[in-house]
Amino acid sequence: MSKLFDKYNNTDETELWKSYRATKDQNIRSYLVEKYSPLVKHVAGRIAIGMPQNVEFDDLVSYGVFGLLDAIEKFDPDRQIKFKTYAMTRIRGSIFDELRSIDWIPRSIRQKAKQLEQIIGMLENKEGAHVEDEAIAKEMGISVEEFNSLLTKISGTSLVSLNDIWFLGDENDEVSFMETLESPMNMNPDTIIEKEEIKNVIVEAIKTLPDKEKKVIVLYYYEDLTLKEIGEVLEVTESRISQLHTRAVARLRSKLGKVKSVISKK
Repeated sequence: MSKLFDKYNNTDETELWKSYRATKDQNIRSYLVEKYSPLVKHVAGRIAIGMPQNVEFDDLVSYGVFGLLDAIEKFDPDRQIKFKTYAMTRIRGSIFDELRSIDWIPRSIRQKAKQLEQIIGMLENKEGAHVEDEAIAKEMGISVEEFNSLLTKISGTSLVSLNDIWFLGDENDEVSFMETLESPMNMNPDTIIEKEEIKNVIVEAIKTLPDKEKKVIVLYYYEDLTLKEIGEVLEVTESRISQLHTRAVARLRSKLGKVKSVISKK
């Protein structure tokens, strides 16, 4: 941290944010950018796991910088959330937005991911319980080894898809596994109720996952561990964690897609 910013290090950060919102002091902005820039590399590093080789880490970082700048401009200290939490969501969203815009996922992989999601939903409806890899692979007409290979190939799509798990409307109305970030004081009662209901639906869907998949989701999205770190916790390989994550997301998207279709018909 530059010595030019020493005076800000001894200032209460809430007061610093309030001062920036009131004055748009560029020195405060520069201090905040420098202080929180490591978050961009942290988020980019997590997203980079499982991405194909054509997605460069440095590109993810550059996409994320825009999210950090956006977070600094829009952060409201009165919302009673930590800036780090808010910024990580904005950084992640900025990276995903850019990935979507360049359409980096091959069409064939998108189709396979959608097929997997539909087959899991169909089998779980039929069996009324979790279906194992063998049953899914059989329905897809491939071996278990080929199925595991497929999970690895589509792992990158699941990372993007999870961030898009539920939209209520515009980009500020996204509901994902992160806590709702909007301040209740700034939202109308109907919106608060709708978001709480959807969050409850997502939580209930997570609870229905097989134990290992549930642990992966919780450790990755709530405890902020990398797939490698989760592998160490669960004592399996990173590639196996990637496969569990991909399958968990396919199950969740299948379950939540049905709920969304019912709601949209109301």
